[in-house]
Amino acid sequence: MTSPIRTTRRGPVLEVTIDRPKANAIDAATSRIMGETFAGFRDDPLLRVAILTAAGEKFFCPGWDLKAAAAGETPDSDYGVGGFGGLQELPGLDKPVIAAVNGLAFGGGFEIMISADIIIAAEHATFALPEINSGTLADAATIKLPRRIPYHVATEMLFTGRRFDVVEAKHWGIVNEIVPAPELMTRARALADHLAEGPPLVFAAIKETLRETMHLSIQQAFDMVTRRRLKSVDTLYSSDDQKEGAKAFTEKRKPQWKGR
Repeated sequence: MTSPIRTTRRGPVLEVTIDRPKANAIDAATSRIMGETFAGFRDDPLLRVAILTAAGEKFFCPGWDLKAAAAGETPDSDYGVGGFGGLQELPGLDKPVIAAVNGLAFGGGFEIMISADIIIAAEHATFALPEINSGTLADAATIKLPRRIPYHVATEMLFTGRRFDVVEAKHWGIVNEIVPAPELMTRARALADHLAEGPPLVFAAIKETLRETMHLSIQQAFDMVTRRRLKSVDTLYSSDDQKEGAKAFTEKRKPQWKGR
């Protein structure tokens, strides 16, 4: 049987494509595959950046497969190591992930999208959190969205389940960039290639610092970093890459990052 998830390696970049006709909805089995895929990306020292996109031109992902739900799948089913969609709860994912949103991103698809670090969307992409209409909780969005955009905007989106377009998404900072649909993957790949040339230990330190200090006061967060209580920060500050960055700057040349 054809896998609902396709992967392509381009050197240090992994492209992950949801390909589950006809709408790219995700059931528990698909979610577990996505979790295994992103865990493999996390653990592969040769991979530095991932792009998540979907097949077709209409749907990125409408979220939870309601046909599976009608057949008995529940919101607390086993969705795998990374939670629903493989990204939302995956521990230790300290590499950049780009979402290339090729169309409709609703519900759980929207939640997977905002689990990426950078979001590029086609100009026809649309968004919604319609869980209110099917009697369930958009749990990840309820937790994350009010931390990303104004509280009253987030709650209105959650309470009404209304659709909004990519221009509004950009206005609220939900997406980073809007591009014509034919240019979506070209732009995502260019950005991924740029990031793949960057310092992997610094990316890891950025992601762990963001993740581990979000709930702390500013002073507590500074203490975590300056006292090297975060593993990635401690690794960075003791690394050859740290020395290489300063050396390359003084020698006016491009750094050669080794990831150690």
